Amino acid sequence: MVDNTQLPPAQELAISRDLMTLSRHVLQQVGGGSYDAQAQDLSALMGRIALAGKLISRHLSRSGLVEDALGSTGSVNVQGEEVKKMDQYANRIFIRALEQSGLVCRLASEEMEKPYYIPENCPVGRYTLLFDPIDGSSNIDVNLAVGSIFSVRQQEGNDETGEALDLLQDGRKQLAAGYILYGSGTVLVYTIGKGVHSFYLDPSLGEFILVQENIQVPSTGNTYSINEGNFCSWPESIRQYVMHLHRTPGYTSRYSGALVADMHRILMLGGVYLYPGTESHPDGKLRLLYETAPMAFLMEQAGGRASTGTQNVLDVIPKKLHQRTPLIIGSPDDVALVESFVGSGASAQEPVQVSELRR
Repeated sequence: MVDNTQLPPAQELAISRDLMTLSRHVLQQVGGGSYDAQAQDLSALMGRIALAGKLISRHLSRSGLVEDALGSTGSVNVQGEEVKKMDQYANRIFIRALEQSGLVCRLASEEMEKPYYIPENCPVGRYTLLFDPIDGSSNIDVNLAVGSIFSVRQQEGNDETGEALDLLQDGRKQLAAGYILYGSGTVLVYTIGKGVHSFYLDPSLGEFILVQENIQVPSTGNTYSINEGNFCSWPESIRQYVMHLHRTPGYTSRYSGALVADMHRILMLGGVYLYPGTESHPDGKLRLLYETAPMAFLMEQAGGRASTGTQNVLDVIPKKLHQRTPLIIGSPDDVALVESFVGSGASAQEPVQVSELRR
C-alpha cells in the first residue's frame, strides 16, 4: 500500500516553512509551547504590527498610482522635519491597527508631540508601542527602500498628562523590537529577547512567513554606512576613522538614507552604521526611543553592538520623549574599531588598539 502521508523532503520543508507564520512563531518563542498570557499578548501585538506593515506595504506599492499619496503635507513634525503624506498615512495606520488590539494603552511616535492614549484599552491594556512609522521618508518620492521601526514596552502607571515619565527608562526595558523593510520584498525582523528572526511577506498568502531564525551578524564586515556629506561637521575622531577606512583596501561605503535598509544589510552581511553628532546637531538626528534603542536591542540579540561612542545605547536613560542620540551599530569588531578612534570607555574591555583589529 502506498503511504500517502509522506512527501519528498523538499516538499515537506516547503510546507513546514509556509506553516510557520509570525504569530505562531511568537507563541513558540514566548510561551515555549505553554501559550501563557504574555505569549498570547505578544503574539496578538505582533499580529497587529504585521497588519500595519501589510497595509503600508500595499499603499507604498500603489503610491505612484494613487492620487495625493506622494509629496509633502506642507507641515513639519515635532522634530522640525518636513512631514511626507506617507508619514501621516503610516502613523495613522499604526494607531488604528493597535487601538483595535485591546492590549495597547498608549502609542508614541516621532510624528506626534505627545503619546496617543487609548482610554478604552487602559483598564486591561498592558503595553506601550513606540514606533517610527516611516523611516527614510525622503526616499519615498524616488521609489527607494524605506521602513518602519517598532518597540514594545510594559505599560507602567496611568500617566495621561502627556509627560509619559515611565517611558523615560533605558532600552533594556523593551519587551520586543524590530523593523519592517519595504523594498523589493517586504521583510519583518523582530526579537523578543530570544534571538533575531526574519519573515518575508508572501503576497499570495497574505502572511509573513519565517525565512531565517536566530540570525547572527558577522563579527566584522567590509561595509560602512554613513552620510559623508556631513564630513566637515563631524567630530575629529569620526573624520579620522573614515579617513582610515579610505586608506584601507577592502572597505565599501553603502548609505541609502534609510536606517532600516542599511541596518538590514549590516545584520545580514556585517559592517557598521554610523550617525554621529555634527556641529549643528551634537546629539545626532536619530531618536532614542523610536530608532536607536529598538535597533540596539535587536542588534545585541544578533551578537552585535550598539554604542553612542561613549556608552552602550541600551544604557542611555532619556530625559525627554523625543531625545536624540548618536549611533554606532553593527558587527562587534567594527563598532570596537570606531570606539578606538573615539577613545571612549563604552566597552567594558580594555581600550582597543586599532592594530589588534582587522586591517
